[in-house]
Amino acid sequence: MSENQNLLAEQRRALILDEVRRRGGVRVNELTRKLSVSDMTVRRDLDALARQGVIEKVHGGAVPVVEASTHEPGFEVKSTLELTAKEDIARVAATMAVPGSAIALSGGTTTYALAQHLLDVPELTVVTNSVRVADVFHTAQRSAATGGPRAGAATVVLTGGVRTPSDSLVGPVADQAIGSLHFDVLFLGVHGISVEAGLSTPNLAEAETNRRFVHSARRVVVVADHTKWGTVGLSSFATLEQVDTLVTDSGLSAQAREEIEEHLPGLVVAGETAEDEPSGN
Repeated sequence: MSENQNLLAEQRRALILDEVRRRGGVRVNELTRKLSVSDMTVRRDLDALARQGVIEKVHGGAVPVVEASTHEPGFEVKSTLELTAKEDIARVAATMAVPGSAIALSGGTTTYALAQHLLDVPELTVVTNSVRVADVFHTAQRSAATGGPRAGAATVVLTGGVRTPSDSLVGPVADQAIGSLHFDVLFLGVHGISVEAGLSTPNLAEAETNRRFVHSARRVVVVADHTKWGTVGLSSFATLEQVDTLVTDSGLSAQAREEIEEHLPGLVVAGETAEDEPSGN
C-alpha cells in the first residue's frame, strides 16, 4: 500500500478495502502507518466502508463481509468501489470496439464506465439491458441537440424487462430481444469469475439474460476488476472457455493470472506496460 499522505479519501478507501480482502482483516494502527494518516481519518474511512456494506468493523480494526451467494449490491454501492481500476479497464476495452460494428453491453458499473469511452467511437450500434448505460448515450445526444445530431453518434437499443438492483433489465422480454440479435462484440460485466464456477451472478434471471448475450456474440470480452476473481454467485451462466478476452486491472495476483491464462485465450491487464508485467507472462 502507498505511503502517500495526500491520497484522496476515495483512493484511501479503495486501498483499505483491498487490504482487508487480501489479508482477511486489518487493524487501525496498521493502516495509520501504511497510509501516513491519523487514527481518526482511518476510522472515518472504515465507517464509510461499513456503511457501504463491504467491510465489518470489529474492535481495533475491520474484517471483510462474507457475502451470501445470493447477495446482490445495488448500483450506487458498486459504483463507489475500485473506481481507478474500472476507469483503466474501460479505457482499454473501448479500443476493442470497431467503428461501425454492432456491440452489446451488459449491466454493471464497469460497463457504465466503458460506455462513456465509447461515445467517441463512430457509427456503433449498441444493444444493452442496462438503463444506466443507455442513459450515457442518450444524455450525450441531448447535450448535442442544440447543434443538431452528433455525427457518427451510436444507435442504441435498450431491451425491455424487469429491473434488477444493479439497474439491469432481465427476464423473458429481454431474453427474447437479445436472442434474436447478433453482435460483433459483447462487453460483459460480471459479479464473479472463477475457474470452478466460470462467470456467475446472484440473480437467476440475470444469469439467463447474460447467457443469451454470450450465445449471441461472436466475441466475448469480460470487463472485471481484480476483486471479482474468486467470487462466486448463485448462478453460473458461462464457462471461462466461452470468454475470448478478460480485461482486468493490475491488482490481479500472479497466481490468478496463471490460472486465467490456462483457461482464456486473452488476458489484458489495464494500466500495465509490457515492462510492468510479471516475468513469464
